[in-house]
Amino acid sequence: MSPMTVRRAINILLDRQLVTTTQGKGTFVRSLELSEAVFRLQPITEVLDDESVDVSLLEAKIVPADERVATTLGGRVGDRTILMRRLISRAGVPLMYQMEQLVYDESRPLVEAQLQVTLLKGLLRAAPGESMPGGELVIEAVSLGPEEAAILSVPVGSPAFCLEQTFYDFDGRPVSWGRLFCRADQFRLRTRIGAPLPPSVEEDV
Repeated sequence: MSPMTVRRAINILLDRQLVTTTQGKGTFVRSLELSEAVFRLQPITEVLDDESVDVSLLEAKIVPADERVATTLGGRVGDRTILMRRLISRAGVPLMYQMEQLVYDESRPLVEAQLQVTLLKGLLRAAPGESMPGGELVIEAVSLGPEEAAILSVPVGSPAFCLEQTFYDFDGRPVSWGRLFCRADQFRLRTRIGAPLPPSVEEDV
């Protein structure tokens, strides 16, 4: 084989992520690396885009911040915050329950249209300039407590995904903290590791 043909073949294998090259050592077949697995929130964000999904505002009121909320939002215990609770359902089946607390600012009265952008969809789907500029998400597996289980119509202790979210304004100050509980029996997070499968195999999976 000519050197050009070999290089071309290696480049094809590199593009398909089947091999790796190391300067001065050579080309090696890649092994599966679990550390490369990335789980996307597409199953959750797709629900938020579904026109048949209903978002119900369960509660909106001003409450004092407890120690955890005060620490997260950079305030003091007892500071006033806006508590929002929402239920997201489809065809009468509860899918997600969201609870969040926002910094209360008398100089910037908030209405539901503005508060809506602090829903997870606002961070992931809104156009530039229409949502908070940044945020942090932490996902963990939890067992639902009495309040969350009752709202989601499942037994206490049922498994769920919990997305803890913190949103920031353009000055980098936290303005909202909350949790989004997703019924584990309604969502599956899926990813793939290693080389991409051929299109024919992808269609069969």
